[in-house]
Amino acid sequence: MNNRRKIIVISGAVACLAACVGDFLFTFLLGHRYPGYSQIFDVMSFLGSSDSPVSDLISFWWVILGFLILIFAAGFRAAFEPGNNYTKLTFWLIVIYGLGEGMGSGLFKADIINNSVSTSFLIHDILGGAGVFAILILPLAAGKVHPFSANQSFRRFSRVVLASGTLFFILFSLRFAGVVNVFPVKYTGLWQRLFIFDYYVYLLVIAFIMTKTAVGRSHG
Repeated sequence: MNNRRKIIVISGAVACLAACVGDFLFTFLLGHRYPGYSQIFDVMSFLGSSDSPVSDLISFWWVILGFLILIFAAGFRAAFEPGNNYTKLTFWLIVIYGLGEGMGSGLFKADIINNSVSTSFLIHDILGGAGVFAILILPLAAGKVHPFSANQSFRRFSRVVLASGTLFFILFSLRFAGVVNVFPVKYTGLWQRLFIFDYYVYLLVIAFIMTKTAVGRSHG
């Protein structure tokens, strides 16, 4: 692996670490600056709504988050057979997540005006939904990329992440059922955070393997 490609790979891994750790740190700290906001019961989008006291700060972070995820996507593609179809698919799924859940959430606020959802809210939900779906199915593609496809432990890890992520996604989606004050529906914020934590661990493992790949090839 040449030096330029190595720099892209390692930069992508570092960006992934900054994105995953930073997202939990910012949402946790800023959530405490929003009176009445609950990390367990409330979705993260509330932090970015126009009536949130931390709206601009969290929206700015989400744009940065999206940018970091895009750098990670570039690093992933540089690390693992860029011409392989599964590498390309995984790359684009990561890009969609960065653009949707990151930049989309930051640029379009989840505002409800006069008890009606705004256009910004709809765009926020559409882009965010695309990002969530992209990362939800990410293990199906990433698990087929070499060297992951040859690693039985990683393939098993991918299945666990996909299964648990699907469960958390279903629990999170129960909020659309209309009944919000009963278990497990009322724990919307918890299910969302567990879903994100599940996949961030997955991304960080990939980033770690990316770094090992770059260092190993440079010494090969």
